[in-house]
Amino acid sequence: MTVYNFSAGPAVLPQEVLQQAAAEMLDWHGSGMSVMEMSHRGKEFISIYEQAERDFRELLAVPDNYRILFMQGGALAENAIVPLNLVGRKAQPATVDFIDTGSWSAKSIKEAKKYANVNVAASAAPGKYSAIPARDSWQLSKDAAYVHICSNETIDGIEYHYVPDVAADTGGAPLVADMSSHILSRTVDVSKYGVIYAGAQKNIGPAGVTIVIVRDDLIGHALPVCPSAFDWRLVADNNSMYNTPPTYGIYIAGLVFQWLKRQGGVAAIELQNIAKADLLYDYLDSSSLYANRIHKECRSRMNVPFFLRDESLNDAFLAGAKERSLLQLKGHKSVGGMRASIYNAMPVEGVRALVDYLKEFEQQHG
Repeated sequence: MTVYNFSAGPAVLPQEVLQQAAAEMLDWHGSGMSVMEMSHRGKEFISIYEQAERDFRELLAVPDNYRILFMQGGALAENAIVPLNLVGRKAQPATVDFIDTGSWSAKSIKEAKKYANVNVAASAAPGKYSAIPARDSWQLSKDAAYVHICSNETIDGIEYHYVPDVAADTGGAPLVADMSSHILSRTVDVSKYGVIYAGAQKNIGPAGVTIVIVRDDLIGHALPVCPSAFDWRLVADNNSMYNTPPTYGIYIAGLVFQWLKRQGGVAAIELQNIAKADLLYDYLDSSSLYANRIHKECRSRMNVPFFLRDESLNDAFLAGAKERSLLQLKGHKSVGGMRASIYNAMPVEGVRALVDYLKEFEQQHG
């Protein structure tokens, strides 16, 4: 039976990756060991790590003056780790600027307030998080330690389709982006960011790994209270091996990177993602039963929230979807409705199956 998993994360993985991991579970490349059993300092795992780092750098064309760190704690932990490493660049108490575009921005703001003064330079809250605030409305600080955005809001379904230029208005503050739910789904000019971070459980691999891309000059400024395992300088100097890293998660991430290269790389997968998103949004826009409330210019390609205009049909809709093996379509508890997450590993056939069901359900209940 074909199952299509629309979970927002942990999310669907490429079938080829799962099959390869299963085949290698008991004996990785003749080593006699599962990757789960390997020392993180042994030559076998070091080779896995080094290949994963090379492939990731190639996929995103990460410049040489950026380090790639494999860390733990998820993006939620990075909400603390980022200020712990960056606010020390400025006289204390430092100020950090945030653009509030949804639930994950709000979490980042809440955490940063423990370590710095927070300036919410713009917020989409008055519009119920339906659009990114216009760039000319941002009230940025003149000497911010950094400017933080969540470039794709997993819960609310907002995505930046441009890179905001903040340096001119802030005296050169670096742009920091939480890209957890759309990293590797589209081409990115890494050089326009000071820091990019992302939890793995959307487009990279299993939960437990967080990847940080950080420019060299932003390393080495950790506050004295920063735990050693979260100090980017120590993590970078030890090639992500300062403490035992999430070895199996890194291995699966490496397999996903290789799979993505076989698909033609990030530029090729972006075209597929555009086609999948257009297919779903086009039907939602034509429907009298369903509605997407996000402005078209900032709709997410990865996370598509939608609502039934008659919400008394929600339970019936979800039950019918489950009968057709269309899983995890219930929206986040904080916003309700439905949500289809259509990450890289979701085939276009899955989106077509969802659209077919949307049409069928509307014919029955519209």
